[in-house]
Amino acid sequence: TGTDEHGQKVEQSACKAGESPQDFADRVSDTFRALLPLYDFSADQFIRTTEARHKEAAAALWSALVESGDLYLGAYEGWYSVRDECFYTEEELVDGNAPTGAEVEWVAESSYFFRLSRYRQRLEEHILANPDFIGPASRRNEVLAFMRDGLRDLSVSRTTFTWGVPVPGPPPPDGLSHVMYVWLDALTNYLTALGYPDTEAADFRSFWPASLHVVGKDILRFYAIYWPAFLMAAGLPLPKRVFAHGWWMNEGEKMSKSVGNVVDPVALVQRYGPDPVRHFLLSDVTFGADGDFSE
Repeated sequence: TGTDEHGQKVEQSACKAGESPQDFADRVSDTFRALLPLYDFSADQFIRTTEARHKEAAAALWSALVESGDLYLGAYEGWYSVRDECFYTEEELVDGNAPTGAEVEWVAESSYFFRLSRYRQRLEEHILANPDFIGPASRRNEVLAFMRDGLRDLSVSRTTFTWGVPVPGPPPPDGLSHVMYVWLDALTNYLTALGYPDTEAADFRSFWPASLHVVGKDILRFYAIYWPAFLMAAGLPLPKRVFAHGWWMNEGEKMSKSVGNVVDPVALVQRYGPDPVRHFLLSDVTFGADGDFSE
């Protein structure tokens, strides 16, 4: 496990807190790390995307995409959600917001693009040939429906802020400093943990491709479309399965800071103990569906 620590959202949050992005990331990462012993969890590694080894792995993956001919310099103009760190089309907006309810803003900037459109057919063929690649089946159908009308090339670098992994290589023709799109950076951490770019490393040979990615349903697009396409372009094997879990609801409502119904995971364990909470999560929440919590 670990923490994804780059992106515009982190930079803005650090500014509001009066901290540098690195100091802010250090403090927030520590709060997540502290949950492991509290819940009696164990982890072979705790990955932070601000680590030097991760920056090296992310740069290596970027270089692999350059070598495959799948990156080109262009300009992005459209809707972007800082909270989701996601680009949205006009058709995807709901009442002027992202499908998740997050606010969006109009962004126009120079950007490198990944040729995602090149991989639509290959991705679709893989999903259809491997029915268990995406679970549950309802989420698999959502991904196929999203891809049905084609895939647009994806903006994979930003120039309007600096908190990210610098794009490697010679200075681009636009003369601007680019940092990697946070999702390209963050997803690479699965490879970082196994020693990438050394694909002959013992851990890489033993544990990649991953047997399973378990992810939130609201970020399935990144794991079931973008991540496999990046891996295909880099000539790396795809994970064997991606499973989307639901949301943990509070008395039928999605948890939200603005609503004030967020359950504090620390207070919950302090009140009931780790075993009752772990038992509840595994026994009362159907895997793949939304679960409901009430005290």
